Amino acid sequence: MKTRRKADAVLTEIVRNGVLAVTEEMKSNLMRTAYNMIIYEALDFTVGLFTADGKTVSIGMGLPSFIRGMANVVKAELEHFGPAGLEPGDILVTNDAYTTGSHLNHFTFSMPIFERGKLCGWAACMAHWPDVGGTLGGVTTDIYSEGIQIPLMKYQKAGVVNQELVEIIRMNVRIPERAMGDLRAQVIAVKTGERRFLELVRRYGREEVAAAIENIMNNSEAAARARTRTIPDGTYEAESFMDDDGFTVGQRVPIKVRVLKKGDEMTIDLSEISPQVQGFFNSGPSTGQSCAQVAYKCLTSPTDYPVNDGSFRSLKVIVPKGTVVSAIKPAAMRWWMTFPMTVVDTVIKALSKAIPERTAAAHHADLVFALIHGISPRDGRFYIAACGPAGGGWGARFNGDGMSGVVCSNDGDTHNSPCEQLEAKYPILFERFCLRTDSGGPGRHRGGLGTEQVVRALGPITVDVQAERMHCAPWGIQGGMEGKGNHVTTRIDGKEDMDRANAKLRNQRLKAGDALILRTGGGGGFGSPHERPAEAVANDVRQGYVSAEVARTAYGVTLQADGSVDVAATRAARKK
Repeated sequence: MKTRRKADAVLTEIVRNGVLAVTEEMKSNLMRTAYNMIIYEALDFTVGLFTADGKTVSIGMGLPSFIRGMANVVKAELEHFGPAGLEPGDILVTNDAYTTGSHLNHFTFSMPIFERGKLCGWAACMAHWPDVGGTLGGVTTDIYSEGIQIPLMKYQKAGVVNQELVEIIRMNVRIPERAMGDLRAQVIAVKTGERRFLELVRRYGREEVAAAIENIMNNSEAAARARTRTIPDGTYEAESFMDDDGFTVGQRVPIKVRVLKKGDEMTIDLSEISPQVQGFFNSGPSTGQSCAQVAYKCLTSPTDYPVNDGSFRSLKVIVPKGTVVSAIKPAAMRWWMTFPMTVVDTVIKALSKAIPERTAAAHHADLVFALIHGISPRDGRFYIAACGPAGGGWGARFNGDGMSGVVCSNDGDTHNSPCEQLEAKYPILFERFCLRTDSGGPGRHRGGLGTEQVVRALGPITVDVQAERMHCAPWGIQGGMEGKGNHVTTRIDGKEDMDRANAKLRNQRLKAGDALILRTGGGGGFGSPHERPAEAVANDVRQGYVSAEVARTAYGVTLQADGSVDVAATRAARKK
């Protein structure tokens, strides 16, 4: 009988780096072959490897909220088709929002990986398609108006493509050549994952690689449990809110979380989060789980790679059905990504009372993302463009200022779309793209700054923006002050409209010369502003991060005409 070599520490490390390399190559091949900027420039996608039973092995860095969505898709496909219903050469597809937890724009392709006839893993890729049909712009109130819905299906069976399914998809999208290009790119990504994972398995052995993956997960679990033990036992609660659901303007949506910590385990209870709303800011149960897992990983094992299921064995998540992060059909899901960011921020806010040195103040928590469509004056063809995601301010920490102009937490490794690319492709011009003075929350450590974009129309365009957190400004912690909230407006006929109830625009028509103005919020501050060194405040003023007025009123720092600190006046103001 052949003796199976166990996965020792050396093999475990080889496999750990191997699965990371596989998902990185999947990511690179998707970027190189995709047709839409939101994939190849903004990187709005995630790839991953999974065990035969759907446990996460490695997630290619991308959108953190996909951490559960792809795994739950794989598990749903296993349940739907059964092991006997899968064979080598199959590629499965779905964009079912209630399984992925996101919206219909996220198509997920997954491929079962067989070695000598035995299922040994999965490769998957979830990526954003700019258009999947449905209502263009405005606020949807049910899933049926948001585009084509693809249930759990086989795009390819034993190597043979289901061409009828392809034609159904092609018929239901507005720019089919781009959609089909992205489809092929995702297929390339999962085939890359299959090929490279099989190389790993065939080189070191199927059982040995499986044992190494189990070791990786056990090590991740041990690290998470050890860090969890350092958090004081107790029950921690926090609240925040969203401005509105986009449908009932001005009606706040409450966010309340409870965290229970005991020993080396943690429970994150999302039971008291708002019920699902009529507007399209809902997300499915996978996202509720992701909210808890993202917050937990940030607090316990942020640098432990690859991202795998071992890190979450010590976490229990309570998320009943029917909330804004566990919505049930037919809830609208198009803007699914917005509320979860504030849920994560609020979980961290709850734990800031117990571990202030490992938490941060709130961040701007929104993409502040504009969808633009119209008829191109160059070729007369219909186009859809995405302006953003715009970077904003992150919250300050106990040992440093928050980051400025950085994408929100839900978007993880995504980038903003380059101004030059957008100007080259669409009839718009960026008049201004800069950091937003005074947007960071004052504190001993200052919150990061938001940004301001002024986008001028060079021809008739239609703009749709659904930004949040205008009124729920990013909060500070440990005596830090809040940052400015997100703000969206227009400049029409030379006049800026400042009197807006929220940061949302519904199918706003702009003519040549009019402009869209996107202002992202800053991060909250950490610690009392009067504890910030006066020279640091003076430098902030010199850099344009803070105005002289805010330096005086919030930080208690008086500056002289040459920008230097008036030591006597500052000492007197701070003492008072």
